[in-house]
Amino acid sequence: MSDTGAVKSEDTPFEGGPMDGRVLPVLVGMTGHPPKTYRIPVPDPDGGPPTVLVYRRVPRPAGGKVFARWKYVHDPEGGARSRPRWPWSRPDATPGGKPDDADG
Repeated sequence: MSDTGAVKSEDTPFEGGPMDGRVLPVLVGMTGHPPKTYRIPVPDPDGGPPTVLVYRRVPRPAGGKVFARWKYVHDPEGGARSRPRWPWSRPDATPGGKPDDADG
């Protein structure tokens, strides 16, 4: 096997939500960018399903001592996962009514 080299990470600040003000090392991909969405599962103390905190990557304003090009901003609604938009994919929205309904 070949050596993959050192795994690169970037100290990235988080804004909003429970992670506000924290800076975490986030792994960067082959392009040198961290993931567009950062999900943090938080276990439920009662043993239920974990709560997932969702943060979205946004460009960080230039100026001052900038140690990261990006920051993560809390997305309280969590949003839908983005997926590739292929030309042959159908849109998410479906028209109302039944397929054979002339009135729609």
